[in-house]
Amino acid sequence: MQVFDTKQRLSFTGKGGDLFVVLIVNALLTAITLGIYYPWAKARRLQYFYEHSELDGNPFHFHGTGREMFIGFIKAMGLLVLIYAVFFALMMSMEPVLMMLAYLVLFGAILGLTPLIIHGTYRYRMSRSSWRGIHFGYRGELKELYRIFLRDGFLTLITLGIYGAWFQMNLRNYVLSHVRFGSTRLEYKGDGLDFFLMNLKGYFLTLITLGIYSFWWQRDIFNYYVDNLSWHFGEGRRMQFKSTATGGGFFKLMLGNVLLVVFTLGIGLAWAHVRTMRFVMQHMEMGGDADLNLVVQTEQEHSSAMADELGDIMDIGIFL
Repeated sequence: MQVFDTKQRLSFTGKGGDLFVVLIVNALLTAITLGIYYPWAKARRLQYFYEHSELDGNPFHFHGTGREMFIGFIKAMGLLVLIYAVFFALMMSMEPVLMMLAYLVLFGAILGLTPLIIHGTYRYRMSRSSWRGIHFGYRGELKELYRIFLRDGFLTLITLGIYGAWFQMNLRNYVLSHVRFGSTRLEYKGDGLDFFLMNLKGYFLTLITLGIYSFWWQRDIFNYYVDNLSWHFGEGRRMQFKSTATGGGFFKLMLGNVLLVVFTLGIGLAWAHVRTMRFVMQHMEMGGDADLNLVVQTEQEHSSAMADELGDIMDIGIFL
């Protein structure tokens, strides 16, 4: 078995002009088809970002299709239309009890759907993602995700949001630690107290410095997300992720992106996306003693994109 100790870098090779073409064609076709083309546009956008994201010079691939996403989109829209139809029907009654029930129905639907969306999105998106022909996968259990969500959601509510840091870390720990890449697995170990204190410090220092510290706050969050992630290969071998991002780097990135978008009246959005992806990839290192050539395929495919589309519509990000 080959054993090595190295820092393997990720990279993004996309170009602003190429991405601009993808985005403008997607926008035009979506507008012409009155939104019907949206799932195909989403699939094409994801394929572009995957194919230009590389590890050791080998690109990632997204195998999802517009047809799969269209079917998921129709199901997702049908479910949302049903929920809002019930909501507005109860509201139009003008009866106080029924109007209160309407909000309970809406809140309950959102509460009940969110874990399902996270679970389904990871199952679909991971099964459609690959590197060097080996697929990713997600092996989390929906009932455990509901348990975490309901327990921590309740604690966040009664603590007026304070427990939210623990809620976010518990969700992130569970979901990312159940992501597989062939015969290997990811592991995330975030701590709610550390995350809370880091954000508390960032909030007050941002206020005191009239917003200047916000870039260093973003650096702290990014570094915390990256530094607590590891990739395990079995037999004690692993790759540890490490961030090299700085506050000054975030300042240049975010200021440059704002200027690009504002002074080009939105045309520069594609270049802003490329700059962001390059920054993220360039500042994530992987060091360890594992051999990527020993990874073998173990994961199954999941074809339902309904949860992925619901998550997109409700703006629930895949990486929490």
